[in-house]
Parts: sequence; structure tokens; C-alpha cells
Amino acid sequence: MLSLNLSTASASSSTIPFLPKPLFPKSSFNGIQLRTRSTCSVLLSCSGKRTAAASVVMMAKREEEMKEIRQKTTDQINEEVVELKGELLMLRLQQSARNEFKSSEFRRMRKRIARMLTVKREREIEEGINKRLSRKFDRQWKKSIVVKPPPSLIKLREQEAAEEAAEAEKAAS
Repeated sequence: MLSLNLSTASASSSTIPFLPKPLFPKSSFNGIQLRTRSTCSVLLSCSGKRTAAASVVMMAKREEEMKEIRQKTTDQINEEVVELKGELLMLRLQQSARNEFKSSEFRRMRKRIARMLTVKREREIEEGINKRLSRKFDRQWKKSIVVKPPPSLIKLREQEAAEEAAEAEKAAS
């Protein structure tokens, strides 16, 4: 605190204290007040993407798909996982080549692969195979996979061969 002595003609001395200025000026602004009830209810009603009926239908489709997967043998599941991973690779190639494709197929295939691997792991747990042994079997299984083209590529090649055969017949006639 600083003080200042003043001498006046009346010969009385008085001391006036000076307080230092605050670093931040005083303001009447106390912050932003949010009205959580009204904004949240509006946001939830506006941004709700799916209705209850739509989510029930999605769950029913997933349950049907899981039942279908559980009916397959482990070997069939392994084969289909390899095929789906090949299809996923083809989609990535189409994306990198800037060809037309459905971007929703990425998610659909990844989810299907995950469901199949989940069923496979459930079966291993039922058999009493622990996590470490399961990973060992997975490594052996991955090494034993024979690389073959995915079904979509096979169909594409068959269509191209049929078109070439048709063109050859026209040229021969």
C-alpha cells in the first residue's frame, strides 16, 4: 500500500492511501449461463438419428445373422472370413483407384468378419482353449491360408472371359 503526504497552507498534514490497480479490470461479466434443460431436449429431438422401431429392426437382422453364423462349422467360418477379407481388399483397391463403390460395404464387411471371429472365439472358450493357445492357433491358421482371389474378382474375370468369347464368336462369324 502506498501513501502520499500532502502539506497544505493550513499546516495540517493528511495521508491519503493509494491502492494498487487490479491487474484485470472489474467487469460485470460473470460467465455464460447455459440452460441445459431446454437446449438438451431440443438437441436430442433434432439430432436423434434412429427411432426405436428402426433400432429394433436392426437388432432383429443382427440376431438372424448371428443365428446363421452359429449354424456354420468352424471351417466354413474360416473360409468365409478369408473370402470377406479378400473382398475388403478389393474394396480398398477400388477406393484407391477412385472407382465407384459403396462406402457402407466397408463397415458391413468388417462387422460381419468381427461377428464370425466372435462366434469362433466363443466356440474356443466352450472347448476350454485359453487366449494364448487361441492366438497360437490363429497364427498357424493364418500361415496355412492359401491366397486365392475373392469371389467378386472371380465373377469379374468370368464376365470378361464371356465378353471376350462373345466378341470372338462375332469376329469368327
